[in-house]
Amino acid sequence: MRRLLRTAPLAAAALLLAACGTTEPAADEAKESTEAITLTDATGAKIELDGPAEKVVGTEWNVVEHLISLGVDPVGVADVKGYRTWDSAVPLKNEPKDIGTRGEPSMDTIASLEPDLIVATSDLQPGALKQLRKAAPVVTVTSADASDPVGQMLENLDLIAEATGTTERATTLKKDFDAKLAEGTKALADAGLDGAEIAFADGYVSANQVSLRPYTAGSLIGGINERLGLKNAWKLKGDEAYGLAATDVEGLTGLGEVQFVYIGNEDDAASDPFGKELAGNSIWKSLPFVKSGDVHRLDDGIWMFGGTGSMEAYTDALVASLTK
Repeated sequence: MRRLLRTAPLAAAALLLAACGTTEPAADEAKESTEAITLTDATGAKIELDGPAEKVVGTEWNVVEHLISLGVDPVGVADVKGYRTWDSAVPLKNEPKDIGTRGEPSMDTIASLEPDLIVATSDLQPGALKQLRKAAPVVTVTSADASDPVGQMLENLDLIAEATGTTERATTLKKDFDAKLAEGTKALADAGLDGAEIAFADGYVSANQVSLRPYTAGSLIGGINERLGLKNAWKLKGDEAYGLAATDVEGLTGLGEVQFVYIGNEDDAASDPFGKELAGNSIWKSLPFVKSGDVHRLDDGIWMFGGTGSMEAYTDALVASLTK
């Protein structure tokens, strides 16, 4: 978990502290065109493909989730074990080659796969992207944008769909996503929670020290919460990409009466400081939301920086927890 939270997402972790509801695509829906494709990615680069990419490598988990949701099974994935642990909401259906870490993918391994396309994010260093382009065409998506986190996620989905000839499937995914949010919004309103304050965070333990990461309104989770009619309780300023901030247990004292929500993982003992290390902490026990029992641990396997599938799973888990 320590390595995960420090490198996922990579850019945010460096700045700050160091997943279902999708519909399975029909077999004939995965590929919709065989014509040549020309597109422009997030870096402004022009990419030309002979046709829809089929052998695709993903260097970050959010793009891997998009690919799977679009009906494209990636041939190469960074940190396969980590993906299976943290994004079970949109599980891998094949056995892709592990290409190394998300921050430092193996160029040799990727080249050996002879992919049609590599999908990367702006978190990768320019030098790494340059090396990747020697192996295959590279489409780079913007990792995240705190000014419009949900919009950026959907824009990335559309760009990947364009490169893989699955734009109709992307349209279906977006309609399902909107319907899920509408369903969740109504359920929360019916439960009298419209406008309720929510504080989502994650954390990890290193050398017996607990570090916490608030998800501000600029985070993807924060954006989903707002679309569900909830109000983000964090007053801290997040980073410009992921909308993440940094604090400790003392930083929770200003939250007041809120719904406190987090995601841990049973496969990592360091991923649940709220339920373990802080359980006996006097400050934690004195917090209003702890006293009132408004602390909610959601299901494992919902990747907080994922795609429509993870965000639908998050919506279902959040609504179920808040309305039980």
